Amino acid sequence: MKKLEGRALMCIALAAVLIIGLCVFIAKLAIHGDDWASFYANAHVYSQGRLAVGTVYDRNGNVLLENDEEGPHYNEDEGIRRGTFHVVGDKNMNISTAVNYAFRSDIIGYNFITGTNGSIFLDNRTLNLTIDGDVSKTAYEALNGRNGLVGVYNWRTGEIICMTSNPSLDPEADNQGVEAESGTYLNKVLSSADTPGSIFKLVTTKAALENIQGIDDWSFRCTGSYTIDGERITCSSAHGTVNIYSALANSCNCAYASLAVELGSDIMNQTVEQLGLTSSYDINGIKSKTGSFNFDTYDYNLGWAGVGQFEDQVNPLSMMVYVGAIAGGGTAAEPYLLEGTGSEQVELLSSDTAAQLKEMMRNNVISNYGDGNYPGLELHAKSGTAEGAKGTVPDAWFCGFSGDYAFIVCIENGGYGSSVAGPVANKVLQTLISD
Repeated sequence: MKKLEGRALMCIALAAVLIIGLCVFIAKLAIHGDDWASFYANAHVYSQGRLAVGTVYDRNGNVLLENDEEGPHYNEDEGIRRGTFHVVGDKNMNISTAVNYAFRSDIIGYNFITGTNGSIFLDNRTLNLTIDGDVSKTAYEALNGRNGLVGVYNWRTGEIICMTSNPSLDPEADNQGVEAESGTYLNKVLSSADTPGSIFKLVTTKAALENIQGIDDWSFRCTGSYTIDGERITCSSAHGTVNIYSALANSCNCAYASLAVELGSDIMNQTVEQLGLTSSYDINGIKSKTGSFNFDTYDYNLGWAGVGQFEDQVNPLSMMVYVGAIAGGGTAAEPYLLEGTGSEQVELLSSDTAAQLKEMMRNNVISNYGDGNYPGLELHAKSGTAEGAKGTVPDAWFCGFSGDYAFIVCIENGGYGSSVAGPVANKVLQTLISD
């Protein structure tokens, strides 16, 4: 009897171990199943190390990438291929943030119930993006061979419409042996951080509107230079007496340096944190790069930092979301890339501050950039000219919004923002509104 009881207990213990082991396996399958299914040696979904199943579509149902046993095939239009290269990815998956790498389990149709045999119930080996192939083509062509980036997203919904970078490659071409330029495999909208120049004045303006008493009556006399700690901050010209509106419209470095010094390093640090410029956005699991800033207690450096120089490093996507929040009365949708995944709203600034900044950005266009250069668009914008190493041509920036769309453009070593990056933004937005 005792022997029987002992055997029964042993059987129960073994059963318990088996159940625990099964539970652990199921848990790991639920957590890691997509990684196992998309392992490069899985012959069911790979051929010669490349995906052999799954199709990627843009928001209009156009094929961006189709995988079969003969390998990947891209859109027949070279402009679309190059314009979406950093979003879709190359044949060898050199871009870790591209969808053919980051979402490969989704492309092959993996789910917890059917594994990679999605066709048992339905053909779900597709990935639908928010990206617009035609807009991306326009962005690539508007860059006209110049290195840089174009980002566009719907600040109401969070849909990313365009993330185009150059240098780019044609993924359909044989790029074996091609020596890629620095940045060729970098999605600059997501994964770069650069000196912003005067587009950063939108950040300093936000801080001034909320923290300097009587800012609406504030004025500054610009003589073309401003001495801080015995060193000179310079402007492109003497702007005379400016208020907060004309200081932004004229992009007066001297005025903004004085504002940054008055605000102090603590408030400037708090402001970039509040605006999400030091944080990363999660794009369906892909992390954007964080910005970095050094608001030095040495006033001369602090002044240049408030202008958008010194050690300021801004991520383009984060800046684009910020201007989207200005358009949205202080709130904007967080960006996303996969259709149907939805988006959370993020509140970055007060509605009163957003309303004033919106008015100021509209004034920039009317009084400086020229409304006629942007036909059919009620454009709100700020340009930037970011100085780099001595002897180099500055980077040209242009950011803003029109209707539901926020945008950011940078032309590396392009020169002046409004005259160089502005026309690129116009071409992209015109394509968008004509769709």
